[in-house]
Amino acid sequence: MFGRRVVVVGAGYVGLTTAACLASLGHRVVCADVDAVKIERLRRAEVGIREAGLADLVAEGLAARRLSFVVGAGIALKQLEADDGPAEVVFLCVPTPMGVGGVADLTAVEAVIEGIRDDLPAGAVVVNKSTVPVGTAARTGEMLGRPDIAVVSNPEFLREGSAVEDFLKPDRVVVGSDDPDAAALVAALFTRLGAPAVLTDAASAEMVKYAANCFLAMKLSYVNAMAELCERLGADIHAVTEGIGYDRRIGQAFLDPGPGWGGSCLPKDTHALLQVADSADFEFRLLRATIDTNTRQFQRIVDKVRTAVTGSRSGSLARRRLALFGLTFKAGTDDVRDSPALRVAALLRQAGAELAGHDPALGPAAPGIDPALLTVCADPYEAARGADAVVVLTEWAEYRILDWSRLAELVGTAIVVDTRNLLDPAVVGLAGFAWSGVGAKQPALP
Repeated sequence: MFGRRVVVVGAGYVGLTTAACLASLGHRVVCADVDAVKIERLRRAEVGIREAGLADLVAEGLAARRLSFVVGAGIALKQLEADDGPAEVVFLCVPTPMGVGGVADLTAVEAVIEGIRDDLPAGAVVVNKSTVPVGTAARTGEMLGRPDIAVVSNPEFLREGSAVEDFLKPDRVVVGSDDPDAAALVAALFTRLGAPAVLTDAASAEMVKYAANCFLAMKLSYVNAMAELCERLGADIHAVTEGIGYDRRIGQAFLDPGPGWGGSCLPKDTHALLQVADSADFEFRLLRATIDTNTRQFQRIVDKVRTAVTGSRSGSLARRRLALFGLTFKAGTDDVRDSPALRVAALLRQAGAELAGHDPALGPAAPGIDPALLTVCADPYEAARGADAVVVLTEWAEYRILDWSRLAELVGTAIVVDTRNLLDPAVVGLAGFAWSGVGAKQPALP
């Protein structure tokens, strides 16, 4: 016996995770996408997304006949009705990328609404799961033009690399609608998770996602600024973040300095909220400073590399060979969208450096990386051969256990710029490397 009958539109990170997890909770789910090749692979339980546990959930859902995949949202609605009855809930999980001027591009959302408007069964609930600007739920209702269809906002809080765990063990479930019964119906889908439910109006639910991501971005920009101040004053960022992280008002999450923040969410969400604030005639100076600080951080890392290699912040990197360790925006994912590693790489290349990179999640033909920017190597030792410096840009644990003595023999100059403070300075120091971190005190020479 199934729980609710659900259609999920979109089989990307959010959509596929939502579909597979809802099926694991006992609901009957049909997941639709416009990519026929992707759908065919998913029917064979072939998941092309690097997410722990996701492939297993997809296979289990298919085997239990609680989960199926089709091409096209309209076909999904029809198939579900033919097999089990009319859809009760329809989740929209389509991309909302950054558009012109930073505003969220709702083209995909609007296309889906237009396509399913006449096929939605009476009494169904449409749920915006994608990150959308405040007011999109109301706009969705207007576009549908169906008084019998309620619209709900149910923002996702999934981190790439741990999306399944985040879905099944959430800190909270946020559901917003101007129709309390519709909100209660959607919230009930997640009852088995035992998480606190925040039931509110649609606009407030939409704002929650932006408020959360922009706060995290501000926290990251803050710690990167603190790391620079620590360097200038002789303090150590590790001790500082440990000292403030035990404060329950602050917490220890998002206090790791790095090359800057990026990924598929924080850049577009910060810019989108800034645009929303501007449209409301509100000068959100704190958020604008957050973005500016992050942009400055990319250049600061380039300056650290320049100083480490040439001995001067104004030294030339022309024809200097650099090995970049880590290219994805964070460890545990193969996503390079808005990767800080690639932002730094672009600035290094602009400065004349020759770049070779490695990432545990990417092969030499890494999609999304311009071969003119850098050469992606099959292993880190190949990338390091003849390098004037090794630059660690993504916090992959694999780099901690490399044979650093072997690397010291391969590089041209034994220098490592550790932008994630990932490595043990003593280990790489014994191997012969000069180590430079971010906001961390330099290790004493043996």
